[in-house]
This record gives sequence, C-alpha cells and structure tokens, in this order.
Amino acid sequence: MYVLRKGAHTTPTTSELARLYAYPDQPAAVSGCHVRANMVTSLDGAASSNGASAALGSDGDRAIFTALRGLCDVVLVGAGTVTAESYHAIEPDPDVADLREHNGQSAAPIIAVVSASLSLAPDSDAARAPGTVLFASAGADARRRRTLADAGAEIVDCGDDHVDLSAVLAHLAGIGRWRVLCEGGPTLLGGLISADLLDELCLTTGPTLVAGDAGRIAVSHQESGPRHLRPTQLLTDDDGFLYSRWTRPTP
Repeated sequence: MYVLRKGAHTTPTTSELARLYAYPDQPAAVSGCHVRANMVTSLDGAASSNGASAALGSDGDRAIFTALRGLCDVVLVGAGTVTAESYHAIEPDPDVADLREHNGQSAAPIIAVVSASLSLAPDSDAARAPGTVLFASAGADARRRRTLADAGAEIVDCGDDHVDLSAVLAHLAGIGRWRVLCEGGPTLLGGLISADLLDELCLTTGPTLVAGDAGRIAVSHQESGPRHLRPTQLLTDDDGFLYSRWTRPTP
C-alpha cells in the first residue's frame, strides 16, 4: 500500500501526454495489435450521464482523449456509440504530426466501426469519413451493405452471424494499423475483455455520483473470469478527477 501526496504541479501539454501514453515499440504477439481502451466512469460506476459519456468528463479527460487519438492508428468503436456520440472524421493533430511521421503513421487515425448488422446510418459522418472500415457479419442485410458501400465505407466480414473480434484485429494488423484505440461502447469493450484481447485500459474516474440505471463501461453475455491488469500511471487534477492507466502484467 502506498500513500499518494501531491508533488510538482504541472499541466502536461499534448506532446508531453503523448510521451506518457506512448504505445510499445511492437504489438502484442497473439493478436498482432496493441489494444488500448479509453473510458470514463463516475465514482459509483456509471459509464454515462443523460445518455452520453462526455457528460462525465473534464478538460483533463478531453486532453488525454485528444492525445490518445493522436497516438493511435485506428479508433475502434461500436455502431451504437458512433451514433450516440456523433462520430465524424478525425482531423490531423499538429501537436503530434512529427511523431506520427517518425512512426510511419498516416496523418490521422481512421475509424473502424463494429456492427454485425450494419446498423450505421449511411449518411452519418463516420460512414463517409475517409478510410472508414465497417466490420460486419456475413449475414448482414444486403440492402444496408450496398447502401453503406455506396457511401464509401469499406465493409469487412468477420464472422457469419456475429463479429469475431480476433478476426477484426487480424485485419487491422494486416493493413499495418496495429495501434488500436477502443472508445467503446460497453458491448464492444466487454467482447474484447471476454476474448482476452485488451492490452491496456485508460480510465478517467470523475468525482461524481450518478446513481440511476446507467450501465458499466463493459458488458458481456458471458463472464470471462477476472482479467488482471497492473497500474502503470496515475494522474489527477484540482477538479478531483483521476486518470489511471492499467496494462497487462509483464510476463
């Protein structure tokens, strides 16, 4: 057990946050990717307030959100979250432009949407964003498939009646986008945890109590048993938010 005491009080820049949250030099051997999730929760475990996770965040949370996007190759997200949070094309961040160029990355990450039924609206900003990939099941509605393809989205089948997340990561690794940032929702994150595909969790804990019936950050139809992570970083601010980073234990 450790007692934490406030030391030097500094506000990190985006570049400094990028250094603190840098991806490893190589992806995980099993999946071919390094899968990081970034989530926010209240003190009593709510993953949203009034239907949106952004209501639980802060300036610090948004700064980390920006830095994590600036580091990744692809933002992996469920179709429900894309709709609820109004996702759109991710713009290049000048603060990490040199770093991305040094790493051989594209100017900005692409969006990858998991939707077994291809429920994403074809006129949504995310569907029309350059480079967007939709991971679907082979049994998805043919009309939706044609409409989304006509909107410019690339559709990749990863299973017959559901999306196999291992196949999703294999595809992303195959196109060189192994630095994965999962932004939810709870079903997608729960699936990654159940399949033991999550390498890292960045969690913002807000100093609020929500109660109500808001869900958790991760849900699954099956309990996978505990997946142990270790704390590797803890930041805080004068607003009372905690920004923790948890990673797989080193073998």
